[in-house]
Amino acid sequence: MAAWLIPVIKSILPHVGTIISAAAPVFTRKSGDTATLQQQVTELQSAASANDAHIKDLAAQMQLAIEALEKGTKLAQRAYRHAMLLGISAFIISLTALSLVLLN
Repeated sequence: MAAWLIPVIKSILPHVGTIISAAAPVFTRKSGDTATLQQQVTELQSAASANDAHIKDLAAQMQLAIEALEKGTKLAQRAYRHAMLLGISAFIISLTALSLVLLN
């Protein structure tokens, strides 16, 4: 897994709400009527509440995904260290065997 992916995701995560709020569509036509303005405010408040809930769900899912990626990274590092240790051990054993053959 790419080691650069986790810091990038962590740096983008706080800005998701701003991105979504900037991309929110206009729900009703603009007018000078106070009833229409009140309707627009109500619609925007309900949309903001829905967006807030969705953003919280998304943040929780992203946090779980990041934790899973970190766990996978730790497991991969452990496997790499194990393979490296096994390779070094095999190299030392082969050098020992070669030196024993050359000395006899």
